[in-house]
Order: sequence, then structure tokens, then C-alpha cells
Amino acid sequence: MAKKNDLKSGAFRDASMAMCALVAAADGTIDPSERRRVAQLISTNEVLQNFPADDLQRRFDANLDKLTADFDFGKVSVLQEVAKAKKKPAEARAVIQIGIVIGGADGDFDRTEQGVVREACQMLGLPPHEFDL
Repeated sequence: MAKKNDLKSGAFRDASMAMCALVAAADGTIDPSERRRVAQLISTNEVLQNFPADDLQRRFDANLDKLTADFDFGKVSVLQEVAKAKKKPAEARAVIQIGIVIGGADGDFDRTEQGVVREACQMLGLPPHEFDL
């Protein structure tokens, strides 16, 4: 419960939705199971319930749009959103954990997905090995 109360900032909200989009689009295709997993995460995750579900979905979709329009250019913008959580270590760790959950949504947390989560770790100043990446 204490953790839930620590994760109420707009920076965490933005970073977590950017992370979801980055992992969902990492392999070049946005798998329907990954979309469903994000929608499920938005509606059931205790921490994300601090925010309106429709707002989270809108932010996730906006990040996906950037990535599908031009992945490399969009990735720079989306990683900047992820970096918003850098100032608070608890938020940064939670964002990475959300990325790992979404990465495993289709039953295969593949190298490409692990790679973008590793990049997010670097943006957040976290050692990837802490998350077995």
C-alpha cells in the first residue's frame, strides 16, 4: 500500500504508459495480446488505479502512434517520456517492472523487448542486471 501511495505522480503515469508502448512495439508489430495485456494492466494494476483508465489508455495509444509512424524517431520521444521517472528510484523501478510484465504478455519476453527495457534502464540510471536483463 505504501508503494501505491508513492506512485501517484504525472511523471510515473507518463513513463509507465511510454514503457508499455515501447515494449509492445519493440518487435515491429503490435501484438493484440500485448494490447489486451496493457488494457488489463491499466484496469487491474493497483498502482495504475491511481489514474483514470481512459487517460492511461489515451497516453498508451499516443505513444504507440509515435512508434508506428516512425519507430526510430518515435523511440527517442517515447524514451524521453520514460526518463521522466528518473528522479524517483521507486517510480523508475516500477516502470521497468511494468515493461517486463508487458514484455511477457505474449508468453515470450524476446531479445528485442528485453533490449528496449535495457535501454529504458539506462535512461533511468538503473543497472539492467538488477532485473535479470
